[in-house]
Amino acid sequence: MGAETEQLIEVDGVEKVFSVRRKVGRLRRVREEVRAVDGISFRVPRGEMVGYIGPNGAGKSTTIKMLTGILVPSGGRLRVAGLDPARERTRLARRIGVVFGQRTTLWWDLPLKDSYELVRRMYRVPDAVYRTNLERCVELLDLAPLLAVPVRQLSLGQRMRGDIAAALLPDPEVLYLDEPTIGLDVISKAKVRGFLHEVNAERGTTVLLTTHDLTDIEQLCRRVMVIDHGRLVYDGGLDGLRTAGGGERTLVVELERELPPIEGVPGARTVKVAGPRQWLAFPASQSAAPLVAAVAARYPLVDLSVREPDIESLIAELYAGGGKRVDAAVDGGNIGRAL
Repeated sequence: MGAETEQLIEVDGVEKVFSVRRKVGRLRRVREEVRAVDGISFRVPRGEMVGYIGPNGAGKSTTIKMLTGILVPSGGRLRVAGLDPARERTRLARRIGVVFGQRTTLWWDLPLKDSYELVRRMYRVPDAVYRTNLERCVELLDLAPLLAVPVRQLSLGQRMRGDIAAALLPDPEVLYLDEPTIGLDVISKAKVRGFLHEVNAERGTTVLLTTHDLTDIEQLCRRVMVIDHGRLVYDGGLDGLRTAGGGERTLVVELERELPPIEGVPGARTVKVAGPRQWLAFPASQSAAPLVAAVAARYPLVDLSVREPDIESLIAELYAGGGKRVDAAVDGGNIGRAL
């Protein structure tokens, strides 16, 4: 395979600096530089689905705007499908799909189907490809009742589904999604997630997903990147994120009868007791096997389970960690992590 096939998105030391004026006193204003993206680097192989998350103002949208050619980097190097987004924006537009949160790309006064016809003409999508993609999107995203409805009359969730379909009609190699499940009910969210999973698995579409709904990340992405204050603070798998976040796992133990809190198990502490059931917390980086063996050797064990730390709390800990940086290397699908 060629380099383009192996790495569809290449980001090397990319920076974006904005110059802003800040008011000082009643009349004076001073010019300041705001570093929205601060030297980030990563690679995304063709066909991978990656979660790109961070707090508001972390630099997520700025990164995506540079990857699409909307913004020009202040420094560093970018390549998407072998193209420089800023210099070759028109050529790149035919190879990417973008859904920017609540900013619809559909025509406000036109029925949904007419918007799709315009997308077909703008991107010069072959008729056969257009019909196949439209039928699939309509079926999987439940858009049939909405095709004749003007976009202005659609709910937020309906527009999001419509925007996702529009972005996929030209068969893009890369799909950038910003909050694709916002405003959707539970059933619609499941449909969108299932649809995105199929698109990625069957067509090999590369997806970069930003979201505040971390269930999207857990169900769709094997790899997640966390950005904070313009810096990449984590790049790796969800399991590695649990370790990097410094959270705790929980061993839930079911005993034959009610007993006092379990004690004397190295590396664990009992955090809750409810009848014969007890909860023991231990570091996420630690194996559960020695704990299980220690409990089984000393207590009348009936059943047990291990609960992973909550992903929301782990990411909050990463944000709170400030300058602590976690670098990860992705090699052939194996994700390594080095502190």
